[in-house]
Amino acid sequence: MAGHGAQKLFGIFGGQGLAETGKGFAALGYRPGKLFAAIAGLSEFLGGLGLAFGLLTPLAAAAIIGVMINAMATVTGAHGLWATDSGVEYNVCIAVVALGIAATGPGRLAVDRFFRWGTGGWPEAAFALGLGGIAAAITLSL
Repeated sequence: MAGHGAQKLFGIFGGQGLAETGKGFAALGYRPGKLFAAIAGLSEFLGGLGLAFGLLTPLAAAAIIGVMINAMATVTGAHGLWATDSGVEYNVCIAVVALGIAATGPGRLAVDRFFRWGTGGWPEAAFALGLGGIAAAITLSL
């Protein structure tokens, strides 16, 4: 996910960069497109890095979940379930993995191991799902 966010933000790894991605977001109905592209890119980039390093894991999971809900609602939802038809399957998998990491904890090598939320659990999973859902709902309502 960090790489996908870097494509949006910096135009690396074959990405279009912020200006072009902003045009795509505007075409999807996000106004201003560049601002929402930056929010999505930062959520993917920082959320992906957070999950990879086990840093602020519930917050990182919430960022990924929120972005995936938006992707399902605006891009893949109209195509059904299966990824072979450009459906929501892949987005659901990414969101569920992020939720699972929040629930089980980031692991023994994670930066979060020194903090209360470093072991994961139902409260951390509920926080990630709730915050990601609320952020997605606010974004989709604008």
